[in-house]
Amino acid sequence: MGGNFLPPFQEPSALVAMTTAPGTSLKTTTELAHVGQDLLLGIPGIKSVGFRAGRAERGDHVVPVSTVEFDIEFDKSSERKQKEVTEDIRTTMRSIPGTFSSMSGPLADRVGHMLSGVSAKVAVKVFGPNLDELRRLGSQIAEIARGIPGLEEARTEQQASVPQLRIDLDRKRALAHGVVPGDLNEELATLMAGEKVAEIYEGTRKYDLVLRLPQEWRENPERLKQTYIDTLSGQRIPLERVADIRRATGPNMILRENSQRRFVVSINPTTENLNAAVERLQREVTEKVKLPKGYSISLEGEYQAQREATSTIFYASTILLILVFFLLYGHYRSFALAFLTLGIIPVSLVGALLYTKYTLDNVSIATLVGFIAVSGIAARNNIMLLTHYLHLMRNEGEGFTRQMIERGTLERLSPILMTALSAGIALVPILLALHEPGREILGPVAIAIVGGLVTSTLLGLAVTPSLFYAFCRKPVESILAKDLNPDN
Repeated sequence: MGGNFLPPFQEPSALVAMTTAPGTSLKTTTELAHVGQDLLLGIPGIKSVGFRAGRAERGDHVVPVSTVEFDIEFDKSSERKQKEVTEDIRTTMRSIPGTFSSMSGPLADRVGHMLSGVSAKVAVKVFGPNLDELRRLGSQIAEIARGIPGLEEARTEQQASVPQLRIDLDRKRALAHGVVPGDLNEELATLMAGEKVAEIYEGTRKYDLVLRLPQEWRENPERLKQTYIDTLSGQRIPLERVADIRRATGPNMILRENSQRRFVVSINPTTENLNAAVERLQREVTEKVKLPKGYSISLEGEYQAQREATSTIFYASTILLILVFFLLYGHYRSFALAFLTLGIIPVSLVGALLYTKYTLDNVSIATLVGFIAVSGIAARNNIMLLTHYLHLMRNEGEGFTRQMIERGTLERLSPILMTALSAGIALVPILLALHEPGREILGPVAIAIVGGLVTSTLLGLAVTPSLFYAFCRKPVESILAKDLNPDN
């Protein structure tokens, strides 16, 4: 079966992130967004579409204006299945030239962002000192991911070289002319970016008065060279005497994590078997990507969270089973009966796994929680059964015979069936609404419990008495002998 950290959410809306080339103007990006919006509204099964370009500087995650996010609401009255509509959305967004799109749900997008800091289920982070090398490695990883079924929507971070105007201060010349580098930086920042010097009131309105150079000066290196700056002697000299002014290129943004520069490849898988796809990606990246010295790759997101959660559940369950085993041994004073009590757990998991395979074909953290719950119910039923066998032999004169086992099983049949039926019937409403929004977490839990209850109840009533009759005669006789002679 496939594996995921969380089951796929049945959200009534979708989130599509469309990226264009870095440096694309807001006007061009908005025009492309309107084209995408019109195409999406033409898909049957979509009720409404809205979009936003870029993200506010104080938003959840800052993105440039070359990134557009579409909020798509599905039409509940449509006869088309949501899966068909989402496939049409993917096909439509791929048809827009010069763009790359990936789709997820609003809730899944937030969960991915909390896990890895990136709005995607899987984030491959490349760490290193050189931005160009990071971009090259990230692009190579993205190409590998797009060749793997289910990872076609891998997209790289919007890092690119953009035009810059650089002013490099010559410290020796500045010292000769009596120019303090820090003061010059502040002066240039005021001339280029502007500085608020006063407030203007016009009726009830208030405006900031900002001082800076005119636009034709700010964007012209030749004019900037002739801009006069102050010196310590009180004289003014042209800027070109103490600084080199030139056009150049540089990164549009530099992102860091844990004090290291990083480049991210974001992936929203289109397959339900997340584990298999990501493990294949790991193998191919290891084989094909040669990391220079000082560079490293980190895989984060739902895959990492699923592995960590599965490992935690496995180790915690193992420790608890050992503790329960010794508690049972203290109760029965027999290893055989303690093993037999816990022997029902594999039997119960047979039904849980088969029903999960038939309905979901996917194992998530919710499914593992269901396995733990049904194991506890099944072990409790076994304790009831074995304890009653011992009661009949201790207090009602029964011997270790087949008739005693049949009698004890029949007398405990009603309590065991009542436990199974009450738990199973309570979960039926969840099973009937399995694919409705809001049932994504409880659904796999209910499936695992109901499937496990069926096999643990029906098979347990046959397996446990049979094993008890075949292998527990000597341990039971030893227990009864100790009850008769407690001093021994």
